[in-house]
Amino acid sequence: MTFSETFKPAALFFLLVLAAMLRCLPAHAAPTETLTVAGGCFWCVESDFESVPGVIEAVSGFTGGTLDNPTYKQVTGGNTGHYEAVEISFDPAKVSRETLLAMFLRSVDPTDAGGQFCDRGDSYRTAIFVSNAGEKALATRIKTQAQADLGQTIVTPVLSTSEFYPAEAYHQDYYKGSKLVFTRFGPKRQNSAYKAYRKACGRDARVKQLWGKDAPFTGS
Repeated sequence: MTFSETFKPAALFFLLVLAAMLRCLPAHAAPTETLTVAGGCFWCVESDFESVPGVIEAVSGFTGGTLDNPTYKQVTGGNTGHYEAVEISFDPAKVSRETLLAMFLRSVDPTDAGGQFCDRGDSYRTAIFVSNAGEKALATRIKTQAQADLGQTIVTPVLSTSEFYPAEAYHQDYYKGSKLVFTRFGPKRQNSAYKAYRKACGRDARVKQLWGKDAPFTGS
């Protein structure tokens, strides 16, 4: 048997083993991306987007202002410049930034420049935050399309990303918490208090009035 006759089967065997090994290696997942939006009460935005397939996590917090590490009391008291915002981490292989932006604008009242629903004041205004020219162009396009679909002027600004500060632990996942809290509705578990607040604030009713069947989260 010649060298070439011996080498060919050996080379073929090596290639087959190599291919099998490569198949066993874990596939490189697409890097996680983030989208930061302000849509009034951050409990509600967090609740809405954590229900979306492809979203990994939504964190309630503050952004857009001048005060470092603000507290909830400071932000809602005014004069910090911060918005109540939510930082959404998502898998772009499962849900696109474009889809999330379109859902966001249809989950709020983007015609209201003074707050959202029963929550009034600068900290409750809507906004979309972007970190580069591509994100800005996409957000602007989605906003323009939403405005055409709605037939009303959308006042939600597209702003440059600034430092995001997570809110106090008490606010994270409030919508599904079980801690007993005292509210204007009486003592309730957090999840029940959240539902009572959301209904009393008129969020879903107003969104449904504006967007009809295109509203993605009403009743959540």
